[in-house]
Amino acid sequence: MTNNFSIQATAKAVPHTEIYNQDLTSLMATSDEWIQQRTGIKTRHVATTETTTSLAVDVAQQLLQQSQLAATSIDLIIVATMSPDFLTPATAPQVQAAIGATNAIAFDINVACAGFVYGMQLVHQYLQPSQHALLIGSETLSHLVDWHDRRTAVLFGDGAGGMLIAADSDAPAGRWLGSHYATFGADGHYLTAGQQPRLNPWSTDTAVKSTNQWAFQMNGRRVYDFATKQVPRSIEQALTAAKLQANEVQSFILHQANVRIVASVGKTLHLNTEQLPVNIAQYGNTAAASEPILFAELVAQHQIQRGDKLVFTGFGGGLSVGSAVIEY
Repeated sequence: MTNNFSIQATAKAVPHTEIYNQDLTSLMATSDEWIQQRTGIKTRHVATTETTTSLAVDVAQQLLQQSQLAATSIDLIIVATMSPDFLTPATAPQVQAAIGATNAIAFDINVACAGFVYGMQLVHQYLQPSQHALLIGSETLSHLVDWHDRRTAVLFGDGAGGMLIAADSDAPAGRWLGSHYATFGADGHYLTAGQQPRLNPWSTDTAVKSTNQWAFQMNGRRVYDFATKQVPRSIEQALTAAKLQANEVQSFILHQANVRIVASVGKTLHLNTEQLPVNIAQYGNTAAASEPILFAELVAQHQIQRGDKLVFTGFGGGLSVGSAVIEY
């Protein structure tokens, strides 16, 4: 493990099909105004021909092209996803094969919407000097959504984002400064998706076969309370570990779950609007892909500069929360 944490490239990929709030009115009793007031979302991308794997491969190829690094120089590939195409093979080995990263070990992690930030910790702990990793969050949540349930269907979108990270001591910039992670498993039943049916001939369990238990089930109030309480606490503890004050951080890159949650966190921590970038209006909640999609956009728009101190925070299913503090 090294404290060198150099993000050498960033990228995002989203499906071509874009679904606006108005498009959802034919599927459920809702309106553009109702959705925007409660979530801040205007539109989201939905996979039609794309898959979780194809979006992740797209991101990986962009990262290699930007960095001019050979695929055989990659030592580690982690894909954070709660919506893989298969239970096995995992997404990351398929990315490894598609890009020819024959020297990389590859695996997925599933911490739902906190997955990418948990992946940052794993990369930090795994990478040795002169090694390189691809960390990608990729989701096609549209196949876990009941598109007639307005409590959940309006929230989610598909997409992928990622980073190429190096542990080089001679890299131009990049340091790991501190982190905090916590799991609240006793509350995990407040947010579920993808329940698997018992399909063997001896099973008498017909509940999953006859209901929509595969789709998102969420106690919105409980999840909102969890996020607005635990996210600020996680950020504060991560900042303490990094020996920083909130006003020394240029950007807090939060999971884009709901604009009201982001605003509540900002109010609790006394952050200004410039410190809290948001893009949920264009993408919805893309789970593990949300932080890297936002980060890739900020870098492309030159809103983040080398040397900036950044906090990445993910939160959601598990229930889980995590915060990583880095110097970019």
